[in-house]
Amino acid sequence: MVTIGELYTNVKAILKKVDSDTYMFDAKCIMEQAFMIELPKLLISSGATASDDAVKRVQTMLDKRSTGYPLQYILGEWEFYGLPIKVGEGVLIPRPDTETIIDTILEKYNDRIKSSPVIADLCSGSGCIAITLKKYIPNSDVTAVEYSDEAIEYLKKNTQLNGVDIRIVKGDVLDEKTAQSFEKLDIVVCNPPYLTKEEMENLQKEVTFEPECALSGGDDGLDYYRKITSVWKNSIKGGGLILYEIGINQENDVTDILCENGFENVIHSRDTAGIIRIISATRKQED
Repeated sequence: MVTIGELYTNVKAILKKVDSDTYMFDAKCIMEQAFMIELPKLLISSGATASDDAVKRVQTMLDKRSTGYPLQYILGEWEFYGLPIKVGEGVLIPRPDTETIIDTILEKYNDRIKSSPVIADLCSGSGCIAITLKKYIPNSDVTAVEYSDEAIEYLKKNTQLNGVDIRIVKGDVLDEKTAQSFEKLDIVVCNPPYLTKEEMENLQKEVTFEPECALSGGDDGLDYYRKITSVWKNSIKGGGLILYEIGINQENDVTDILCENGFENVIHSRDTAGIIRIISATRKQED
């Protein structure tokens, strides 16, 4: 028999060996998930005996986390911009960096979102960007484009979970036919795979559990920027916007790609760590 307090102490000790930076947070999440109660309230009864079922739930999660398996997959849900997003194997985990794309649209392009903007979210994955934009711009017409069947299932679940009405399209964003099915878009947003070949060969253990197709951007990490910009530019109306999430130090290359394809007014937006994370640009008006 083990008390709740003893169980919590053991969980922290084991997780500290896995990641000394996050073990306290990980232990908190695992305990709350197992007992279905917030940790401060749970520890009020720290001297009480933990039920066998709760101990088993903790042990199952602990075993997975000890291998480097992502905490987000273990919990099955993660927060993005204050919204709950279901995640699991086969879908990219939402990250705080990506919230910068929402901030950029809401703060820097407020004038563009007042009149029912038509938005396409490419490489939508879990749908976190598309769903958040629809939540915060309720008058918008949002379509999420995703190719992976596994990701689409999460996309559907998250749309229902958050009570938003967005269109889901299964399609390859690199295929001209997919792009040609859209026209006069006001805003295109995309968090594409952008890791280089070298970065893919040196991934953190946790990241290796996420789908490679959502991470790898080719030898230099720029494959998706080149192709998407080229095939989607004609689907964006003159004066319309394109916004990309980018990797560290990719801003100059992506800026060049955008300018070469008829975009202007390029803006770089920094994430909370001060890193340039989002590049936005306007498609030139036709003469």
